[in-house]
Amino acid sequence: MDDYKRILAENVKQARKELDLSQEALALETEIDRTYISGIERAKRNPSLTLIARLAERLKTTPAALLTPIKK
Repeated sequence: MDDYKRILAENVKQARKELDLSQEALALETEIDRTYISGIERAKRNPSLTLIARLAERLKTTPAALLTPIKK
């Protein structure tokens, strides 16, 4: 089974960097604590679907894309 926390972590971090956003900027714009964003990007947090949707909207992607493994 895929490690979806790790997949989400990689996809959030990549999407954030592609938009040239800091963790702090993303946190402010999504009204999520910066340390929680950090925890998501380190696969230490297990965010709700509602939170994943909020992140996806700001990162100009979809919740499904955030949970899809990056093809290497």
